[in-house]
Amino acid sequence: MKEFAVTALDYAELPCFCEMSYGSTLSKQLLSQFGLSLKEKKEIENEQIKEMEANLDNIDFKMAAEEEKKLRHDVMAHVHTFAHCCPKAAAIIHLGATSCYVGDNTDLIVLRDGFNLLLPKLARVISRLADFAEKHADLPTLGFTHYQPAQLTTVGKRCCLWIQDLCMDLQNLERARDDLRFRGVKGTTGTQASFLQLFEGDHSKVEELDRLVTAKAGFKRAYMVTGQTYSRKVDIEVLSVLASLGASIHKDLHLFFLNALLLCPVSITLSPCTGSSAMPYKRNPMRSERCCSLARHLMTLVLDPLQTASVQWFERTLDDSANRRVCLAEAFLTADIILSTLQNISEGLVVYPKVIERRIRQELPFMATENIIMAMVKAGGNRQDCHEKIRVLSQQAAAVVKQEGGDNDFIDRVRADPYFSPIHKQLESLLDPSSFTGRAPQQVAKFLKEEVRPALIPYQSKMGGKIELAL
Repeated sequence: MKEFAVTALDYAELPCFCEMSYGSTLSKQLLSQFGLSLKEKKEIENEQIKEMEANLDNIDFKMAAEEEKKLRHDVMAHVHTFAHCCPKAAAIIHLGATSCYVGDNTDLIVLRDGFNLLLPKLARVISRLADFAEKHADLPTLGFTHYQPAQLTTVGKRCCLWIQDLCMDLQNLERARDDLRFRGVKGTTGTQASFLQLFEGDHSKVEELDRLVTAKAGFKRAYMVTGQTYSRKVDIEVLSVLASLGASIHKDLHLFFLNALLLCPVSITLSPCTGSSAMPYKRNPMRSERCCSLARHLMTLVLDPLQTASVQWFERTLDDSANRRVCLAEAFLTADIILSTLQNISEGLVVYPKVIERRIRQELPFMATENIIMAMVKAGGNRQDCHEKIRVLSQQAAAVVKQEGGDNDFIDRVRADPYFSPIHKQLESLLDPSSFTGRAPQQVAKFLKEEVRPALIPYQSKMGGKIELAL
């Protein structure tokens, strides 16, 4: 009976269900390590093993579907289908195992591999945005607090705020992937009782089987205790980091395009796309809207594993099954297409300097009032008198903007007032936008060099290629 645990695990479920097999090398390795030989007992024969090896890829999905209709059990449907292909080995297939050995271990493999697909895509987006930020590190633009115009920043600095969030997502996805463990060989309720029986009470052999199968699946560790399933809190962790990625993508992307201040993909603004059936002049930010729309869906999916984990009673309840098949797959698929779309957008970003300049001219005169006061005091003026003069002139200019819809003429009023004649020649330099951006350019350079570029090193070999979208 000892051999049954080895062959059932090696050759029955995983080849059918998750397209991986351990092959005769592992089987012989296990048998040798456990001090067993196929010739020592007659229950299992080389012929049975060879029969299963020969049919690893011979999966009759139509038969499996018919079996599932009869059995109402997906794993047993595949067990029966595999047994049909391997009549000599049919008696030992799935011996000692349970459905969640197949399903949960497969899910963990898929989750890990899913992260490995998403991470390079996220890295490419960050890399494209980093190049953009570096190029425009010192280009002044309006800053906003409370979504109101505030002190100037730069285009590159604002982009870095977004990159920083995405770098946090990169780290979180890496951590969630690396924290994943294998369920391993645990049996029906996680006690490994069936395997202990198959190995005739030898605990060390049960543990060694668990370790070897875990290693063969590419995991460094297995969860030491499980019920019938691995803890559903694992799914919460996985979808939490994907939901967080969705929040990062949604936060600023749409505002950039809605305001037409900074960015717009070339493929949208320069292509002959129809923005509206009634307004032919419109060029809608369709792809950014698509990202935001899908990001909202991605953020909501974390609610599924939260509720599922909260009602997993004792060793397991079955109401997790259908829900997980939907939310786990959808989360990864949604994140994947968002990142592909976002890479396409980030590869076609365009800056509109004239739009930026016009917006700055509308707000900068008021922002420059402190600089004007400081210059006047240096020229011998009284701070309080200057403050009052500027208060009156700025309110007059504000009335023109707000009540008459005119341009901000505050500087023209300062030029026309003899009181400010000592600094009239300085006004141009006092209004230089670059003098209002502080250390933004230096912050961009340091951030990209010390944090962003190093984080992308593991993905350097996968940075090539551009994303082209049909729509």
